[in-house]
Amino acid sequence: MEIRTLRYFLAVAREGNMTRAAGGLHVTQPTLSKALRALEDELGKRLFTRHSFSISLTEEGALLRDRAEDLLLMVDKIEQEFLSLDEVTGGDLYLGLAESYQIRYLAREIKRLKDRYPDLRYHITSGDTEQVTEGLDKGLLDFAVLCGLPNERKYEHLLFPEVDYFGLVMRKDDCLAGREGIRVGDLVGLPLFCSEQSWEGDIRPWAKERFGELRLEGSFRLAYNGSVFVKEGLGYLLALDGLVDTSSESGLVFRPLSPALEVPLCLAWGRRQTLTPIAKRFLDQLRAVFAVCGREDHFAP
Repeated sequence: MEIRTLRYFLAVAREGNMTRAAGGLHVTQPTLSKALRALEDELGKRLFTRHSFSISLTEEGALLRDRAEDLLLMVDKIEQEFLSLDEVTGGDLYLGLAESYQIRYLAREIKRLKDRYPDLRYHITSGDTEQVTEGLDKGLLDFAVLCGLPNERKYEHLLFPEVDYFGLVMRKDDCLAGREGIRVGDLVGLPLFCSEQSWEGDIRPWAKERFGELRLEGSFRLAYNGSVFVKEGLGYLLALDGLVDTSSESGLVFRPLSPALEVPLCLAWGRRQTLTPIAKRFLDQLRAVFAVCGREDHFAP
């Protein structure tokens, strides 16, 4: 199975049309058709259902599309890594980011790095811990920013200078808005929004024996979307501070949980991972900045 053939396959899968795909690839339609038939013969499966003016994927074709996308991302990343080995003016940096107000530290340091290496190219994906660690495990990312500490047998990590803390986002006119802190008893009976990861990993141990009295109305991976539902009066959002606009014009307020529920933020990378030159420079720069801010980097023994 050739990489070129997989690129042909993905182009047809995206376009849903052989003629358009051939034009985008700058190959003839007979050449493209021949390559795809050879791929189907090699796999022993039909990958496309051919219609009069379009092509759609079979179930087997959809599976190959998902696998091929990951594979080609890895191929492209490997090519860029080798090209950048002797490239002193830049390179490619791949980051997967959880949501946190502390992402500003990364943005500042990327700006500084780009000032030093003008040809730096950075690629950002966002998601929760499960999503970004998947990209790290597949080798598609250089670093992942995680809420909470990672598995130290698999990852090395660097702690961010500050900690994030959980609170309740609610409408400004809510009766709980006057509280300085929100206790678990205040949450009983309320329709709560939260990410599934935080609900189980953070709220459950914080609420302890009263967790069973809490009701998850809906789960959101993005705090902003949850805040829209809060504005419409559908419930209350449990989220980290700084993720939602709670300015005086927003109509929303944030009140911290009591006792405080703090979550460390860290930059993680694989223990057996070989970092590219630009990734090493970025990590060294972050270590220096975070050390000045009063945090040490933590590694498993």
